[in-house]
Amino acid sequence: MDLGRNASRNTPPARGGSASPTPPARPAQKRVGPFEFLQQVRDEGRKVTWPTRKETLVTTLMVFVMVVVASVFFTVADQVLRYAVTLVLGIGA
Repeated sequence: MDLGRNASRNTPPARGGSASPTPPARPAQKRVGPFEFLQQVRDEGRKVTWPTRKETLVTTLMVFVMVVVASVFFTVADQVLRYAVTLVLGIGA
């Protein structure tokens, strides 16, 4: 069904690419033995910028603080909703 769009199924895409672009092929990589692999892992680990002890401590403390804040918030929200439902439905003592 054309619907007046003047397009046919055999018309190539307007941008010169294919309808479903394929990613470029990755070059074949040489397989390495287990010892060379572990050496490469060690070398890559040295390139990583690891956080300092202080940064790790501050981040950990912030996670704990946010967990406490979230738990207090959800506890209060739960109590308020429970009270409201009890009030509306008239159940409970």
